[in-house]
Amino acid sequence: MEHITETPTAKGPAERFTGDVYLNMIETPTDPANLAAALVRFTPGARTNWHSHANGQTLYITDGVGLVGTRDGNVVRVSAGQIVKCPAGEEHWHGATDTTLMAHIAMVVGVVGGDGTTWLEPVTDTQYDHALTAQRKAPPSRAT
Repeated sequence: MEHITETPTAKGPAERFTGDVYLNMIETPTDPANLAAALVRFTPGARTNWHSHANGQTLYITDGVGLVGTRDGNVVRVSAGQIVKCPAGEEHWHGATDTTLMAHIAMVVGVVGGDGTTWLEPVTDTQYDHALTAQRKAPPSRAT
């Protein structure tokens, strides 16, 4: 058994995030499982860049309200207790709404030498605003 009593909080790097994002690593990829997991907290308006994962990603929303969007324009509004699974290779982004923070546990199964994430360009303000507008008009989603 290993009991870890504290992990340091790190500010998310500006080359991967827009706005203020804070991360606490839960697990870093090591053989044989190669699981990477982190608690990620987004302040209102903060979000990831576009990115994809070689083996997909699972997000477990722990607090607040957020958005997860894909390149085809699909955007879901998420809240505490909900889960989003992004398949391998799917370009997507996630973050808080403009008025509410959002926190999630992000989980990926990495690849040899890393977590298998390919980071891309920032989500533009126009793309983000479009996602917010679309979700305000959409019926509320429910956890499954």
